Amino acid sequence: MAIENKNKFRSHIFFLFLTGLIVLIFSALIYLLIIRTVYGRFSAAQLVPNAKAVNELLFGTFPSTAILNSYYTRNILSEESGWFDDNLKTWQKSLRNLDIKYQLIPDEDVELGKIDEYHLIVLSGCKSLSEREIIQLKKYLENGGSIFATGGTGSFSEDGKWRGWEFLSDVFGITFRKEIGNDDKTKIHTLRGGLPLTANIPTGFPLNIATWDHPVAAEVLDPRTTQVSFWYNHKLEDGLVREGIKESAGIVYGNYGKGRFVWMGFEINSVLGRQDDYVYFDRLFNNCISWLTYKPIAYLRNWPNGYRGAAMIAPIVSDSLQNLNHLLSVLGETKTKATFFVNPSIAGQNPQLIKSLVNFGEIGAFINLEFSNAISDNDDILKNILQDKIQLEKIIGVKVDGIYPSVNVSSENILKTLIASKFKYFISDSLDDRSVPKTIKRKEDKIISISRTVRDDYDIIRDFNLTEKEFQFYSYQEDVDRIAFESGLYVFKVHLDYQCSPQNVEVVKDLIRDIKSKDYWIATASEIADWSDKKEFIELRTQKRGSSRVAVTITNYGIFNINYLVVDVDLNQKAKRVSLDTEIIGTKKAQYKHKDGSQFVFMLIDELAAGESRTYYIDYDLYN
Repeated sequence: MAIENKNKFRSHIFFLFLTGLIVLIFSALIYLLIIRTVYGRFSAAQLVPNAKAVNELLFGTFPSTAILNSYYTRNILSEESGWFDDNLKTWQKSLRNLDIKYQLIPDEDVELGKIDEYHLIVLSGCKSLSEREIIQLKKYLENGGSIFATGGTGSFSEDGKWRGWEFLSDVFGITFRKEIGNDDKTKIHTLRGGLPLTANIPTGFPLNIATWDHPVAAEVLDPRTTQVSFWYNHKLEDGLVREGIKESAGIVYGNYGKGRFVWMGFEINSVLGRQDDYVYFDRLFNNCISWLTYKPIAYLRNWPNGYRGAAMIAPIVSDSLQNLNHLLSVLGETKTKATFFVNPSIAGQNPQLIKSLVNFGEIGAFINLEFSNAISDNDDILKNILQDKIQLEKIIGVKVDGIYPSVNVSSENILKTLIASKFKYFISDSLDDRSVPKTIKRKEDKIISISRTVRDDYDIIRDFNLTEKEFQFYSYQEDVDRIAFESGLYVFKVHLDYQCSPQNVEVVKDLIRDIKSKDYWIATASEIADWSDKKEFIELRTQKRGSSRVAVTITNYGIFNINYLVVDVDLNQKAKRVSLDTEIIGTKKAQYKHKDGSQFVFMLIDELAAGESRTYYIDYDLYN
């Protein structure tokens, strides 16, 4: 009997042990499943705490960023100068705003190579560097470190002697072109679009930079370096546009060995101007830090289906109607839509001709607003505009959504009047704004502003007196290439009495063919305004999950569905075996492209409904 009880006791222990083991195994599997769901692919080694993790738990994290407090640079400045200290304070404040721990380090630490533990080194206005510092900084980059530099880095030796611009050439792959003079208080600095560093910044945004410390313009010579911006002002400066842009880089980024760098030809406290200047520079700065510290960055391409640029053909129909058929023939032959801006009085005199233009695209109003300067009563201004709009709509039989005012919309009264007139968009003759449309809001109402962005035939033919077709085409083509470089909008404004005349209209056909060959989306003004309005309500967020997963969340806060969105995701790690999944089962999947060894994933997102939010998981293995 005792033996029997003993055997039962042993069997109970074995059963309990087996049950506990099964529960433990299931718990481990559930834990691994949760880890897999949240962090994607992982190895068992990643689950075991290493010495670094234990050390950080016990003693806290070591500052990941170092700012060089260069006494060599201080020594070449006058005693009363606070320039260097001001730069340091701005950098410290900017890094604190990003919750980045930093350490001020002296020249000696760099010279002795005590910099390997830092992920990022800031060279803020460090004009003077010793040869030993330069050697150590190059080693640091070669081994995978990151450098954020501003101004004429290393152009003086430690004893204040002029060294030249070799550091810029050797490390950043650029050559010095000129210092920006301080004839003007500020200088416009144009930002490109479609780059990780300019994510979520309007393409062609004109950043206002102070010239008091003579910013530097350079030219990119090395394919490892990418130009982000340019100082050249195509509206005011002479010379060829292509060369002017190429030789006036103000921000570049790239690789040196295994490391990365960002160089700005100006100090970060040199940004002046309106609120937008500070808002978008903050985004630029944050993107730079994210890229240098290998954080993922996602951004929307400006145009549907990932087109490189957009273009709009905008004929002004006010006189010389005998030339209109020349233009219509070109549009028919090239199968191109245009947006005709018609003077209502001309439409009243030629109703059948103007109505026929609907078959070639869209019709907007070209209205004389010069009278508004002499009218103080907003009601009178509104009455005149509405009369012209209604008259034009009756003639063509469709709604008129846009207006091309004869003067720039510079006053608040005129702007409010255009909104009250229920126009969807207006064309601005100003060449001083961004290269993409801008939404202007007034309380619950809004209107889309589309800047002209490029020179028109009045500039090319009338003012420059370029009568040879080859010179006309080349001048237009320079702007086409510039807009493609920026990833912006090309507004080709033509007048019937100049570019549409029999001797010049052939240039229009050649230019349209050139635009189509360069991956442009040619659309009407309403199509462009609608796309820009919908895109403005799209929000992108990225989050690193573990070592090999990036979560991308895209949300449509607007009231309209949107199609053909292309998202560029910079994983900031070279990847292979990329896969794309959704957070929630049943979420519509996105098409994607990736090439092994690349750090970019391109996603095509279609039919994103109003109010819809989707989260995609990008899983990958590191490419060795």
